[in-house]
Amino acid sequence: MGKLLVIGCGGVASVAIQKCAANSGVFSEICIASRTVEKCDALKSALEGKTKAIITTQRVDADSREQLVELIDRVKPEVVLNLALPYQDLTVMDACLETGVHYVDTANYEPEDTQDPEWRKIYESRCEREGFTAYFDYSWQWAYRERFKSAGLTALLGSGFDPGVTSVFTAYAKKHYFDEIHYIDILDCNGGDHGYPFATNFNPEINLREVSANGSYWEDGHWVETRPMEIKREYEFDGVGKKDMYLLHHEEIESLAKNLPEVKRIRFFMTFGESYLTHMKCLENVGMLSTEPIVYEGRKIVPIQFLKALLPDPASLGPRTKGKTNIGCIFTGVKDGVEKSVYIYNICDHQECYRELGSQAISYTTGVPAMIGAMLVMNGSWRVPGVYNLEELDPDPFMEALSVWGLPWTVDENPKLVD
Repeated sequence: MGKLLVIGCGGVASVAIQKCAANSGVFSEICIASRTVEKCDALKSALEGKTKAIITTQRVDADSREQLVELIDRVKPEVVLNLALPYQDLTVMDACLETGVHYVDTANYEPEDTQDPEWRKIYESRCEREGFTAYFDYSWQWAYRERFKSAGLTALLGSGFDPGVTSVFTAYAKKHYFDEIHYIDILDCNGGDHGYPFATNFNPEINLREVSANGSYWEDGHWVETRPMEIKREYEFDGVGKKDMYLLHHEEIESLAKNLPEVKRIRFFMTFGESYLTHMKCLENVGMLSTEPIVYEGRKIVPIQFLKALLPDPASLGPRTKGKTNIGCIFTGVKDGVEKSVYIYNICDHQECYRELGSQAISYTTGVPAMIGAMLVMNGSWRVPGVYNLEELDPDPFMEALSVWGLPWTVDENPKLVD
């Protein structure tokens, strides 16, 4: 049907590309591009003889708009699936606008240099105006809405699991179960064990910045900010068991609050074990989570980037990880004047993911929705000019595709609620 250009070749990209290759009726040609083209070549070799899609590889620096524009002009894709770092979102969006190509990503923009004076001025104004201090927010990408709309192009933001599937679960619940949704609790449980004393299940630089920051939630029309890991709850997860979970700031809260004006509260919880939290606190205490460059032996290094180089590559965790994830949303609202609650969730097995694609479940649960989002833009189901979060579009084709492509979901109409 069409040609896809994938930017990035990490753990999530590997899953998404393999799923795209299995869906050759939609993705007839796939170009994989990364700064490390050797990874792209290795994945291409692994897929030879397993797909009807034509696969090519290219080297590109996603920090360079010029290189991206030259690549897109040469490859001529219909859709760009951006699976590079969130730091590079705006550069890729600029290149898509310049070349007239649709855009899909999995995570919202955040800056690499949080001390940049120009960015800092805008950031501090937003903190004062909005009331939350996370470095990542959607305002930078939402600002592209009119440009993509005028160009007749679609930009799909956050087509991973959370954000992504959780956003689609919300739209599905609103369409099929509620007249109004008043409360949303997003629960992200990873019951997997990789056997290392300390490792992160996705990009360490992004993961550790996210979980060491202040938490926040949306309530009664405004943000409420908390200290890191201040709010703790315990929950019994289907397929996993009882786990401690902690309230974090997460990007889909921002878009859901904007797109569901009737909502009274949105919270996001993620599970962590004591060992993870102890290691993270020690690293934070000695400055290893800092994003501010320091000079070491005459060279500038960023501590958290150095730490990333020391930690296990998340893409290497697949063969070691056992257990399951359970990620979903508990909704409370009204239907026909009656209050009700519904819990929509997915359970994913780490070892099953590894047997299928050589991946652990965290990469799998992000990579599959990335493919589905790109598919719905490619086949026209979600091809609407402008910039959109997933809850703004018809959830039914996405929900149907989740079950087809490896992420079946469950609806519990009598869930235990989180206090």
